[in-house]
Amino acid sequence: MEPKTKRKIYKKKRLTVPLIILAILLVARLLLPYFVKNYVNKVLSDIPGYYGHIEDIDISLIRGAYVINKLYLNKINAGSEVPFLDFEKTDISIEWKSLLKGSVVSEIIMTNPKIIYVFEDQQKNDTEDPNFDDWTKALTDLVPIDVNNFQILNGKIAFVQITADPTIDLNLDQVNLQATNLRNVVQKERTLPSDLHATAISIGNGKLNLQGKMNLVKQIPDMDISFSLENASVTALNDFTNHYAGIDFAEGDFNVFSEIAIADGYLKGYIKPLLKDSKLISKEQDKFFNALWEGFVGFFKFVLKNKGNNTLATKVPLEGNLNNVSTKVWPTIWNVFKNGWIKAFKGVVDDDIKFEDAEKAADKRKK
Repeated sequence: MEPKTKRKIYKKKRLTVPLIILAILLVARLLLPYFVKNYVNKVLSDIPGYYGHIEDIDISLIRGAYVINKLYLNKINAGSEVPFLDFEKTDISIEWKSLLKGSVVSEIIMTNPKIIYVFEDQQKNDTEDPNFDDWTKALTDLVPIDVNNFQILNGKIAFVQITADPTIDLNLDQVNLQATNLRNVVQKERTLPSDLHATAISIGNGKLNLQGKMNLVKQIPDMDISFSLENASVTALNDFTNHYAGIDFAEGDFNVFSEIAIADGYLKGYIKPLLKDSKLISKEQDKFFNALWEGFVGFFKFVLKNKGNNTLATKVPLEGNLNNVSTKVWPTIWNVFKNGWIKAFKGVVDDDIKFEDAEKAADKRKK
């Protein structure tokens, strides 16, 4: 064979091999979303007692990411058609800034996720006995590496009881949450390396704010968290309070303030609910029972409301092992009267629970 002919054959081979490899990669890239979608749908379909699926998968090899579009999950025997989980868009990607530090971790951004807990659907007994661990583990299996940063944009969380008359719908809307440094990639000289910030609008147009620091690397996470819900119209709770307690409110604002600290599984904290400018609706019954009701309401207001700022409030202390958290009954009762007759509770987070308090209590318990 002549040298020129050999050179032509060699050049053809040199071009053919890369082209074949490129073609294989292109085909693999085109088929990858299909295989990933099938894998995710299989994971969701294997959850005992639940049915789930996704509509589509987008792959971005350059970002090292994949996007799950329209994830749906609900009980198999759910009576309603309201999905338990409805995640519009979930972006799972490698966190490149952590990769530069030598850590392979991911970040998740969820857009417009909805979690709707329909009481009747979730309370139905299943032969396969599904539980919380089943579906949460399945969802975490969809993320191939540890999550370091987690973000929710415009989410919704709701509790719905359809059989109540009228239907109970307690919800948080416009939920925005950001949790950073969950795997402690950015090493800092502090006990709680992760930050948590969340805001939302509650039923009754109340403003929710949650701030805190955590250490999720531990088996039982340590944390120091403060929570506030301010100026929610208490009349928005009437469906709930009337169904469970036979009480309707004509007007008023509902507020909740709380602080929680957990160290080595030991919890210290409080919950402080406040009703401001509240007014109950009298019950339409016969004269005797109506008079009895009005007398009860009048006594309730006289004894328990603070006359200076027209608030009904208490502060419930919480303390104990996470497996057996107890509320202190007598301090709770005392705090109701304290607010009414001695000193009104302020509508703010008191900032009197520190992480060090939980640490000291945990150390004392170990001795």
